Amino acid sequence: MTPDAPARLDESVVERLALDWLRARGWATASGREVHEERGGPGGVVLEGRLREALRRRNPQLSEDARETALRALTAPPGATLPERNRAFHRLLIDGVAVEERVDGRIRGDFAFAIDFDHPEANDWLAVNQFTVREGGQPRRADVVLFVNGLPLGLFELKNPADENATLASAWNQLRTYQQDIPALLACNELLAISDGTEARLGALTAGMEWFRPWRADMGAAVADADAVELETLIAGVCEPARFLDLVRDFVVFEDDGGAIAKKLAGYHQFHAVRAAIAETLRAAGAAAGAARAAE
Repeated sequence: MTPDAPARLDESVVERLALDWLRARGWATASGREVHEERGGPGGVVLEGRLREALRRRNPQLSEDARETALRALTAPPGATLPERNRAFHRLLIDGVAVEERVDGRIRGDFAFAIDFDHPEANDWLAVNQFTVREGGQPRRADVVLFVNGLPLGLFELKNPADENATLASAWNQLRTYQQDIPALLACNELLAISDGTEARLGALTAGMEWFRPWRADMGAAVADADAVELETLIAGVCEPARFLDLVRDFVVFEDDGGAIAKKLAGYHQFHAVRAAIAETLRAAGAAAGAARAAE
C-alpha cells in the first residue's frame, strides 16, 4: 500500500492515483484522446489494431481471413439484449471463436483465441482514462477503461468525494446510464468497479448495487489493513494481470432461469478460497506422485 495516500481525494486525484496504481500492476496508460485513432470513430469501443495483432500472435496457425472472422465475432457479439450479448462475448472470450478454413480442398474447423490466459505477459494491457463514446445519442465519458488486447474488459466509475451527491450509489447509477446510452462498451465488459474516493466496490454487469462488494485482499488472501485506501486495495488485488485473467476465466458465471440473465462475479473470499483449495490439491497430488515414485 502507498503509506501517504490521503483518506479522501477529489475526483481528478482519484483518477490519477488509479492510473498510478494500475501502472504499478503492469498496465500501460493513455488518455482517450491518445487512442482516438485506434477506435475507428466516436462509437468505436474496441482498439481493433491491438486486437488484430493479439489474434495474430495467439493464433499463428490460422489464416488472416479466419482471424478477421474472429475479430468480427468478438466486436459484435450476438444477442437481442445487452446481457445476452455480454454472455455471448464471454463465451467467445473463454471458449474461443469457431472458425472454418479450406485446407487442401477440405473445410477444417478450428478456434481462435483473443487472450493468452496462461501467459499474462503475452497480452497487451492498457488503461485509458476519459474514454468518450457516442452511440447514437448523448456522448458518455467513462473514467477509466481497462483494455486487454484491445478489448474493453474493465470499467471504473470514479466520483468526486468532495461532492456530497457523488456517492457509490451515484457511481452505480452512472453505470446503468452507460448500459442505456453506450451499450457497446458494456457488451465486452467483464468487471465493473465504482469508487467515491473513500470506498470502492467490484461487481458485474447485471448486479444490483447490493451485490457490488469490496475487495478486501490486496496482493494475496490476507485481508488488507483497515485504514488502507479501498480503491488501491481493489486494484492491487484484482488488476494484477494473472489474477485479473483468473477472475475473468474461472470466476464469472451467468445464470438464466428462463427469464432475466444474471451475471455473477466471485467475491475476494471465494476467489482466494478456491485458489487455496486448488493449490492444496495440486500439492497433495504432487506429494502422492513423489511417494509413488520413491516406492518403485
